[in-house]
Amino acid sequence: MKIIDMFNKKRPVISFEIFPPRPDVPLDRIYDQLESFEALSPDYISVTYGAGGSRKGRTLEIASRIKKLHNIESMAHFTCVGHTKEEIDNMLKAMHESGLENILALRGDPPADQPDFDFGRSAYKYAYELIQHIRRVNDFCVAAAAYVEGHVDSRRLSEDLAHLKEKVDTGVDFLITQLFFDNRLFFDFIEKARAKGIECPVAAGIMPIFKADQIKSIALKSGCSIPARVVLMMDKYQNDPEDMRKAGIEYASYQIRELIGEGVDGIHLYTMNRPKSTREIMDNISDLL
Repeated sequence: MKIIDMFNKKRPVISFEIFPPRPDVPLDRIYDQLESFEALSPDYISVTYGAGGSRKGRTLEIASRIKKLHNIESMAHFTCVGHTKEEIDNMLKAMHESGLENILALRGDPPADQPDFDFGRSAYKYAYELIQHIRRVNDFCVAAAAYVEGHVDSRRLSEDLAHLKEKVDTGVDFLITQLFFDNRLFFDFIEKARAKGIECPVAAGIMPIFKADQIKSIALKSGCSIPARVVLMMDKYQNDPEDMRKAGIEYASYQIRELIGEGVDGIHLYTMNRPKSTREIMDNISDLL
């Protein structure tokens, strides 16, 4: 099933994001977790791709398993960084033959061990080019990323919104935002996006705070600001992992409840491959679903 059809039938659409384990870790671990995620009945589950496509084979295998064995719709992340057109076509063919219908098309990050990576060596440098290519090849449902506070490479939000509009116009069915911790910024972004003519559904990407250093690093790379109340929370619990986990669950639940109350199109929960914590968040918002 194409995910855009879900948005056309209900709001909010609830989705989870998981990531493949490192190549040296058996897939059995994530397969065991999938059973726990299935019990929470998300509308779909997305599977990340890895920097430079480093885990692309596992992305396809896991996404296919989610759909075929767990009867949950899946979406494979797909990046164009480091790929030739032939490699892109081969991957799209493999996705289609595996029965996948949904793709999150991204530029992607370079391999972690190549800080001076030359994006010019790839067939495409930008996500909109990959989206155009996908549209020429197959009738996938295509999602793309949005940045509530603007992409870190953009000089201002208005510039980023102009680029986002161009990307959407190439054939994007719906958008998923990167993490944010201030819902007011999300509501402001939606207002500006709609004024810009971006009419497709927008799912809010919510990342629970489990580790302070991890969140600060991700926020720095993505250009996401951290409100004072969240900084104080992280400082208070940074030396107590379990209390930090509980506080992170409480804050993510607060964000989601407010977003749903204001009529958000969807919630995309970055689960960090933690079924237990995901269950606790879902329990906290169950009365709204």
